[in-house]
Amino acid sequence: MQILKRLCLLVVIICFVVSCKNDKKSDLSEIKEEKQRPNIIWLMAEDISTDLECYGMPNVKTPNLNKMAAQGIRFDNAFVTNPICSPSRSAMMVGTHQVKTNTHHHRSNRNVPLDTQFKPFTKLLRDAGYTTILGHHGVMKKGRKIDVNFKHKPLGEWDGKTKFGLFDKYDTFEKTDEPFFAQIQLVVTHRGDWWTDVRNQSKHPVDTETLEMPLYMSGHPAIRLDWAKYLDQIEYMDNEVGMIFKELEEKGMADNTIVIFIGDNGRCNIRGKGYLLDPGLRIPLIMYYPNKFKAGEVRKEVVSATDITASIIDFAGIEVPDYMTGQPIFSKEFNREYVFGARDLWDEIEEDSKALVSGDWSYIYNAKPEVPYDTHQAYLEFYRPAVHIMRRLYQEDKLTESQKLFFEPSKPVEQLFNMKEDPHQLNNLVENPEYEAVLSKLRKKKQQFDKLMKPVSDVYEPVKMTSPEALIWMKKELPNDYKKMLAGEEIGFKRIMNLYKEHIKKNKK
Repeated sequence: MQILKRLCLLVVIICFVVSCKNDKKSDLSEIKEEKQRPNIIWLMAEDISTDLECYGMPNVKTPNLNKMAAQGIRFDNAFVTNPICSPSRSAMMVGTHQVKTNTHHHRSNRNVPLDTQFKPFTKLLRDAGYTTILGHHGVMKKGRKIDVNFKHKPLGEWDGKTKFGLFDKYDTFEKTDEPFFAQIQLVVTHRGDWWTDVRNQSKHPVDTETLEMPLYMSGHPAIRLDWAKYLDQIEYMDNEVGMIFKELEEKGMADNTIVIFIGDNGRCNIRGKGYLLDPGLRIPLIMYYPNKFKAGEVRKEVVSATDITASIIDFAGIEVPDYMTGQPIFSKEFNREYVFGARDLWDEIEEDSKALVSGDWSYIYNAKPEVPYDTHQAYLEFYRPAVHIMRRLYQEDKLTESQKLFFEPSKPVEQLFNMKEDPHQLNNLVENPEYEAVLSKLRKKKQQFDKLMKPVSDVYEPVKMTSPEALIWMKKELPNDYKKMLAGEEIGFKRIMNLYKEHIKKNKK
């Protein structure tokens, strides 16, 4: 009997040990499953519209992005919520429309914490076990730009009260970082003093003689050269994309890494960056994930940049917070009819315009019609050769009707465009009685969005820009440089700003 009891006890002990081992196996299995969560890389090219070869853009070569689209998904109706970098990036960093979070004024509220109901999406990823990485060691200027309109630091912890760090580390992703999220800015396409050098170093710079120009832009030689330089930057940027994919392959990470490519806002040229017209709001969006996505798919649904944020959270297996206005694109419940765009403060120019955009329609409401498109804004005076050339041609009455629209002394209060029939937005349908029903519907939708996106506060702390003062000084003190500017030559924004700062320092002594 005693032997039997001992045998029973031994069986119980063995079962307990086996059970503990099984539990440990289960724990290891869960950890292993967690390790299988995808890495995510968000490539954010600056200031580009859908000016890629895979979108049908002539004159430009983008073989790496072509391959990414051929092996992934290309979205044809993706839009940012603001056509200027910092409000657009603010919306993407939180996954919530920038007007709602009161981050809609460019370079404003930089010392104001986010309202406590909101969190940067990198905080959610870190809480879920992701390593968050900012920048890349191999791209121009290392791609570390953040540029959001709330209190933040690049690296460190986040609690939104005393700690405001957004990322864990800079520039490199390794196996030990998995699962990781990396945000990499591709700055070369942003206006900069490097554009001429990039063109000069290109093995096959774009031919200015064979360029196809948009209908609303003049074909003046200086403008054609500027457009060619822009496309040369895109080719350089495409090579950076190829470099990052090569690194993923070499490190054995390509199969389990989602790569997302977008523009942070539209191209920095006539009707582009800064405006609610299509070249300012429509962006390229390509997603690559060979384990999950059907290769070569082209999708036409309307996508907001905030939906990309929500999708990243969804990819990571995190529940999307209610405060996000973005929706996971691959959810069965995904349903977006319009993207709500807004244009507010940009440097010294106060604006108040809203837009509803889709693949079919573009409706724009300008609360300040007296503020023209061509405001002689200092930043654009330095960085848009086409503005100077076309402004002079406008004064000489040498522009076509399509080209004149940007230089009229005021904007219409309302604009309605049929994007299927008029993709360049040259025919405003507001006064056309055939479109009264469409106009009425979009007016009501705009009012609904105004209520839905009402700002959580009215704090307004804009940064005072020195570029307007520098422009005035340059006109007076550097007349030869100003003449070059009027002739369509970029004279070097940073150079002039540095000279102006030296002038200020001397006068203070």
